[in-house]
Amino acid sequence: MYRLGIDVGGTFTDFTLLNADTGQATHYKAPSTPSDPAESIRKGIPAILKRAGVDGTALSFLGHGTTVATNMAIERRGARTGLITTKGFRDVLEVGRQLRPHLYDYTQTKPPPIVPRRHRREVEERLAADGSVLTPLCETSARAAVDRLADAGVDAVAVCFLHSYRAPAHEQRIRAMIEKTLPDAYISLSSDVLPEFREYERMSTTVLNAYLGPAMANYLKGFFESVKAMAPDTEPYTIHSNGGLMTAATARDYPVRTCLSGPAAGVVGASEVARAAGFPHIITYDVGGTSTDISVVRDAQPAFTSDRQVAGFPVRTPMLDIHVIGAGGGSIAWLDDAGALKVGPRSAGAAPGPVAYGLGGTEPTLTDANLVLGRLNPRALVDGAMPVDAEGAKAAIEAQVAEPLGLTVDAAAFGMLEIAIANMSRAIRSVTTERGHDISDFALFAYGGAGPLHAGELALECRIPRIIVPEEPGTMCARGILLSDIVHDLVRSAIARADRAAWGHVCGLFEDMRAEGEARLSRDGVETADRTYRYFIEARYVGQNHEVRIALDTVGRDGFDNFVQRFAARHTQEYGYDIPGRPVETVNCRIQAIGRVARPDARFQGGADSLDDAVRDRRAVYVGEAQGWCESVVYWRQNIPIGAAIDGPAIIEEMSATTVLLPGQRATVDPMGNIIIETGL
Repeated sequence: MYRLGIDVGGTFTDFTLLNADTGQATHYKAPSTPSDPAESIRKGIPAILKRAGVDGTALSFLGHGTTVATNMAIERRGARTGLITTKGFRDVLEVGRQLRPHLYDYTQTKPPPIVPRRHRREVEERLAADGSVLTPLCETSARAAVDRLADAGVDAVAVCFLHSYRAPAHEQRIRAMIEKTLPDAYISLSSDVLPEFREYERMSTTVLNAYLGPAMANYLKGFFESVKAMAPDTEPYTIHSNGGLMTAATARDYPVRTCLSGPAAGVVGASEVARAAGFPHIITYDVGGTSTDISVVRDAQPAFTSDRQVAGFPVRTPMLDIHVIGAGGGSIAWLDDAGALKVGPRSAGAAPGPVAYGLGGTEPTLTDANLVLGRLNPRALVDGAMPVDAEGAKAAIEAQVAEPLGLTVDAAAFGMLEIAIANMSRAIRSVTTERGHDISDFALFAYGGAGPLHAGELALECRIPRIIVPEEPGTMCARGILLSDIVHDLVRSAIARADRAAWGHVCGLFEDMRAEGEARLSRDGVETADRTYRYFIEARYVGQNHEVRIALDTVGRDGFDNFVQRFAARHTQEYGYDIPGRPVETVNCRIQAIGRVARPDARFQGGADSLDDAVRDRRAVYVGEAQGWCESVVYWRQNIPIGAAIDGPAIIEEMSATTVLLPGQRATVDPMGNIIIETGL
């Protein structure tokens, strides 16, 4: 049987098909179709099945990652949404928290709220922080609020009452009213989407979930119908922002949890591949056509966060801690008002794409610069499937960058590359050295279509001693989906002084969440032997505003001392100190309910008898002002023998990516097919 992973990116849609019996993997890339993201999937599935010589009945698993929700939020193409909240709180969504992303930048503005004020309705009701009723729900004002939204023609409704995470009855009553009056409306309850404290973040997350819901439901419906037509016995999964899989029903109910869908799969896949290769500490470096995604994996465990911004809106849901910047192969070079050269964050994307693609693009991009510098194949990419116009790329850089700056074309193209590397290196340092990590402990795990292309310079810039390039790095996110488990995140707020007397209540919350996790995994068809759980407590010193997350092996009635010790260690790691004797309070209790999915390892199929058999071409490559153009051997990756050493400068090509080996760097292929590059640092 076969397992298929699909990652829908901004520029390309990637496919990895794995034979579960032999471990042989087949990879395929197709241009994404932004107007209808499912179209590239509908065309790509038959294409990769044909390559493998099988049909849809051979599929036993299909998982996919998607940027649909993120793109809708960025482009503000969601549903007409209404909000119902507690009387006096309709403006929380707009007031937010008085924090500035850049303290001294007075040009910074907040995006307008997703729900305009006229569609934010108040209801007379109020709960206390402990969940007790201060003001009963007024049925008259509730019906009036629902009727006003019905008159406004909203397609989705978010409901967020004060402290409803403690007692959801009022929100559930409103749901019943909405279903009666607006039977086709998409409904999101905060007590369901995010049952924890902090009103603004809870409201923002719930509203965004409702805003994305209708369009995401339509996309998933069309996608799943297409899959069923081609593979009738396969139940598709979607990748969660936390790196786990979720069912179709879960994805429809919680589209906000897919905002980092594809990148999360890449981090999961990278951590698994690196762990198997003997590298537990890595910096994941995923460069696609539109963005660069960076994350830290320590001891083979990806870092998690519960807070991030999506298109300027706070989203509070467990997700992998991935730092995203607007730098990719399609990033456009431009001159600012002072005449300084910039690269990104605007991207040419899949349409029209870089100038070299010949699809109507007119602005020079990072891909065009790499073609001019000889780093990419000057005739075609994707193993010949995508012809390129190197002369057109050169002309665009000359006219729009080189001549205005008084530079040669070589210097202009390399300057574009250096600026992109500088942006990427700042992002690397922000998640490593700025958080107390010694960067020399890590290897740079480079993937995405353009990650290996820039990894050599980036490693030198950041002083990283080693680079890992997996087999077919351009499809790593699709491969990561095949390495992911089913994961449910459960949370309960427990804001209370942490002492032995209160520890029993904390244990009771975990017991309730574990029971809920068991029920959810049962619905997913996960066998009891394949279920496992991870436990977390978010806690802080009394008087602090924000908390740290403490991972626990288990939560037992006799585990209080272990919690206190781990809190002190975690606080020291995060802030550089602890405060012995200072009272601690718990904030949130979390469980990850994990259903392990069978995932056979892909086996490296390549490797010729001699390194000479891997030589594909020779061409000049520009490596910088000091050394200029260097004659370089071009190797075909699948033919490089295991253990063979390659000294830079050299180019290693494969279907989904190109790896650049700079002078002074040495590469070998390990038994798993990974390229291991020693940077000489």
